[in-house]
Amino acid sequence: MALVARLWRFLHLGRGTVPGPRLLMGAPGSRGRCGLGRLPGFEVIGNPGTFKRGLLFSALSYLGFEIYQVVSQAAVVHATAKVEEILEQADYLYESGDTEKLYQLLTSYKESEDAELLWRLARASRDIAQLSRTSEEEKKRLVYEALEYAKRALEKNESSFAAHKWYAICISDVGDYEGFKVKIANAYIIKEHFEKAIELNPKDATSIHLMGIWCYTFAEMPWYQRKIAKMLFATPPSSTYEEALSYFHRAEQGPTFGVISSRWPFLMAQIWVDPNFYSKNLLLLGKTYLKIQNKKLAAFWLLKARDYPAHTEEDKQIQTEAAQLLTSFSVKN
Repeated sequence: MALVARLWRFLHLGRGTVPGPRLLMGAPGSRGRCGLGRLPGFEVIGNPGTFKRGLLFSALSYLGFEIYQVVSQAAVVHATAKVEEILEQADYLYESGDTEKLYQLLTSYKESEDAELLWRLARASRDIAQLSRTSEEEKKRLVYEALEYAKRALEKNESSFAAHKWYAICISDVGDYEGFKVKIANAYIIKEHFEKAIELNPKDATSIHLMGIWCYTFAEMPWYQRKIAKMLFATPPSSTYEEALSYFHRAEQGPTFGVISSRWPFLMAQIWVDPNFYSKNLLLLGKTYLKIQNKKLAAFWLLKARDYPAHTEEDKQIQTEAAQLLTSFSVKN
């Protein structure tokens, strides 16, 4: 209605008698002649019919622009609503463990510019690659595909903790095909993005867990690989089992308190992470305690990993590994 009212006022200017004297241009009988210029207090018009047609054309152009704006805004709202609907479907399929349907759904929108959709697509591509029935050739293709989606997600939104997390994960996966030198070089990038993900969302237990894996990997690095790394890089990445434990425990623990802002350190926020959120975190706690010769705590966490409800293929593999490790040593009371 507001649009119609504005249009009516616009058109109304061309109706009735316009106050004030007028200088007529192109008077009857003077074919092709016209006067030029505008005098103060005077309105200069040509043929009244032409003027009205021009006025109507301008009004219609104005109306068309207004309609275009309304339609454009509606299209943006519709597109946003559609993306939200797709994300809801994707999250439902992910929670249901329907990996292949999830991948099929998201690849239909692989040209999307939405970071939330793209990092989910990276995750889905990687999940398909991890399936035991996926061939080695297909796995490699999917790993590189996942990296491209994660990279695009990060380009679209550098404030997305999930984009940083999945970019780091996908770079790590690609390293398996790029050789030792590239893998070591990528380690710095991986750590940087895991740390950024934790900074952006300190409640995300998965990012914390993955930072623990990073530490565990470089604490466990064989001496000969460490020697090669030192030859390739002045300061190769390194860590300790104690540092890995700190991240694994941080991912498991209950409520803790964290500083909201470095500017106001007295402002504290309660930060919840997720106990028993992931069977692999339980397994790695057990394995890390084994590395530092603490068998009692190793057994405690390995039992939790063995008894963890198996929802996925990975959970079943972790149950088996935990059971094997438990039988490999005896706990002295």
